[in-house]
Amino acid sequence: MRFTLLSRAPAPFLSTAFLKFKFVAPSAATFTRVSRMAASPSSAALRDGAPSASSAIDFLSICHRLKTTKRTGWVRKDVKNPESIADHMYRMSLMALVASDVPGVDRNKCIKMAIVHDIAEAIVGDITPLDGVSKAEKNQREQAALDHMCKVLGGGSTAMEIAELWMEYEANSSPEAKFVKDLDKVEMILQALEYEVEQGKDLDEFFWSTAGKFQTETGKAWASEIVSRRKNNK
Repeated sequence: MRFTLLSRAPAPFLSTAFLKFKFVAPSAATFTRVSRMAASPSSAALRDGAPSASSAIDFLSICHRLKTTKRTGWVRKDVKNPESIADHMYRMSLMALVASDVPGVDRNKCIKMAIVHDIAEAIVGDITPLDGVSKAEKNQREQAALDHMCKVLGGGSTAMEIAELWMEYEANSSPEAKFVKDLDKVEMILQALEYEVEQGKDLDEFFWSTAGKFQTETGKAWASEIVSRRKNNK
């Protein structure tokens, strides 16, 4: 691993028609579409690739919902003061920062991917398999939300980087995506263990839903450590 310095309901301003955009699975065609979107940014974006102050604040205001939207799984289990989507992504980013080096995996890219992997949930909310929404429909809503957020950001190189990181994660198409997918599961079961210890909850379903699904040695090792600690707390 190279170390380089470096609610569930849709947002009220989005119409039903917006959420019914056709989903395009992450592919070469999708990346081409994002590139075209980035080809006509503002003059400021053309100069340095950065969004304007107005675009940045508009984008960050949408992202505020990541801080206030609680993770659906914990809400459904009546966890007191459950974590937000932003809480989850923040600790995943820390996990990427402190993990051991892995040859061929870019640590900086993993940190960025962890930060943005659930970013579309600022608009669509935290949709889970128990919400009665098909995987295709969930992907459709999230893709439409991501497109909207990237346009709000100005459509420059920064927006394109966020879109590419998100699509790469969704497609599980790189070593970094596989690593961050594992961190997503590890963070969830670590949080589940903490809620069990702190609140006396039985959150066994979160452990069996991830069992055997880790793709990396780091993910397997960290998950094993968490499960071992859980057994010692029984």
